[in-house]
Amino acid sequence: MSELRTIRAGLMDYEQAWQWQRQLHAQRIVGEIDDTALLLEHPSVYTAGRRTEPWERPVDGTPVIDVDRGGKITWHGPGQLVGYPIVELPNPVDVVAYVRRMEEVLIEVCAELGVRGGQVAGRSGVWLPADDRGPERKVAAIGVRVARGVTLHGFSLNCNPDLSWFSRIVPCGITDAGVTSLTAELDREVSVADALPVVEALLPGLVAAYARSRD
Repeated sequence: MSELRTIRAGLMDYEQAWQWQRQLHAQRIVGEIDDTALLLEHPSVYTAGRRTEPWERPVDGTPVIDVDRGGKITWHGPGQLVGYPIVELPNPVDVVAYVRRMEEVLIEVCAELGVRGGQVAGRSGVWLPADDRGPERKVAAIGVRVARGVTLHGFSLNCNPDLSWFSRIVPCGITDAGVTSLTAELDREVSVADALPVVEALLPGLVAAYARSRD
C-alpha cells in the first residue's frame, strides 16, 4: 500500500514553497519519490487562482501572486496551516473525487480538534452551518491543480490567524458567506502546532483510498 510522507517545512515564503512543489511534482512524475505533502505556514500573502475576477482582488493595491491552481483569490499567513500534497492519482484522473476526499480528511481533522464541519454542495472546503455566530463560514479552503496525473497546491486550515486579512478581498469569490478559524469557533486558542500532529496522523487517508487502484 502506498504511503504519504509528510515534511514539516515551518514558516516559508510562498514562492519558495511553490518552487519546491514544482520540484517534488517533477520527481513524483518519474517515480523518484513517493507521495509527499509539505506542511507549513506562510508569511502574509494573497494568491489568486485562475478564475479570480478583478473585483475580488484587494482594493488597496496590496500585491497578489497569480498561481496556476484552480479556484479564486485567498489569503495565507501566520496561524494558518497550509498543506501541499504531491500525490499521484489513478487513471482515469478524477479531480472532483480528489477534492471531496481532501474535504473528508479535513472534516475529520476539525472534528478531532473540536469543531464539527461539513461539505456544502457546489463549494469546496470545510464549512460550518449558519447559526447565532453568523452565516455559513469556511474554516478550511482547498485549491488544487493536477498535471500529468500528479497533484499540486492543496489546502489551508485556519487555526488562529488574523481573520481581518480576508476582509480586504472576496475570499474564494464567495460574497454570501464568511471565513472563520478553529480558535474563533472554540473560543480558545488552537495553534498550528496543535493542529499539525492531527493533520500528520490523518492526511495519509487522502491517498489510502487510491492505493488499491494503483496496484
